[in-house]
Amino acid sequence: MESTLHDFFKNQEIIFYDNFKKMLSDCDLMIAVGGDGTIIHCSRHAAEAGKPILGINVGRLGFVAGLETDELNKLENLFNGNYTLENRMMLEIKLQNNGKKETYFALNDAVVARGALSKIVDLTVSYKNKNVCEYRADGLIISTPTGSTAYSLSAGGPVIDPSIGCILLTPVCPHSLMTRPVIFSPDATLSVSASSIYGNEILLSIDGDNNLKIANNQKVEFCRSNRVVKIINIKSSNFYEVVNDKLTERRN
Repeated sequence: MESTLHDFFKNQEIIFYDNFKKMLSDCDLMIAVGGDGTIIHCSRHAAEAGKPILGINVGRLGFVAGLETDELNKLENLFNGNYTLENRMMLEIKLQNNGKKETYFALNDAVVARGALSKIVDLTVSYKNKNVCEYRADGLIISTPTGSTAYSLSAGGPVIDPSIGCILLTPVCPHSLMTRPVIFSPDATLSVSASSIYGNEILLSIDGDNNLKIANNQKVEFCRSNRVVKIINIKSSNFYEVVNDKLTERRN
């Protein structure tokens, strides 16, 4: 991999920056080398700067990566324009924290859940100022279509094509025989609150990156963000090919 990257960049001018935002402003695109967590983390920065991003997978799954390490010869397509861009919706998450309004962004998902040693929590989802869903569960995943193949899938949620705009709610280990995931319009604004009769810890996790403690019955608002992540697709593979390649279990 190192020799291939060296060959790719050897004829390119390299400029070193000591200011991350200045670097993003000057670049044409971002290349993130790592697993899904690294690529998703970098995607939020790319979206803020309005830059497209290409992920190179050196992790295990690499679902949002555009290339594997044995496909680096395809990097030349960045220079001849032989690629497409996929716009992926993001979530905007708003809450009051210590008296201050805070806003976060997620490409995959946000999770409201009990703490590590807490008991089950009661979750309420409001839409247009009316309670529309109630869960008694370990937690609730609020995800984008991109995030439908992440934690939500493991919790029993559906696989959703990223070209379909929507907000997906998937309960985690619900204490019910009838509870199912719910899909909302991408233009919906949802308010989620959680409570524990034991007064135990409740956490808000955003893309598995930011982990915040929230209070009993504290409302957290979720909606589609104006920001989008522009994913570079070099291989011209479609979403369903990626699903089959990454998620189908194969036996030797």
